[in-house]
Amino acid sequence: MRRALSLIVGVPLGILALALAVANRKPITLSLDPFSPDAPGLAVDLPLFAVIFISLILGVIIGGTITWVKQGRFRREAKQARAELRRTTASPPPAASGTLSLPRPRS
Repeated sequence: MRRALSLIVGVPLGILALALAVANRKPITLSLDPFSPDAPGLAVDLPLFAVIFISLILGVIIGGTITWVKQGRFRREAKQARAELRRTTASPPPAASGTLSLPRPRS
């Protein structure tokens, strides 16, 4: 079921990405120099689809990293809870005086 769903979603997305790449293969100049637009010092000629795909990949990586960092507190709390659970289940209960009995009745 999961594989079928992956194919149902992945194949159309792959076809769409291929169509985007074919339609936008004309090179553009990506300038990283905001102060000199006429003669940029940091410029590269790339096809438009490469710029779009690189931007998407960087967005996913940056977003995933930010989410991972923000969830660090919850991972730390879960780790401490697991350690506490291991510590409480591993230690035997305190030894009784030998026999089990009910508490003495109150008068």
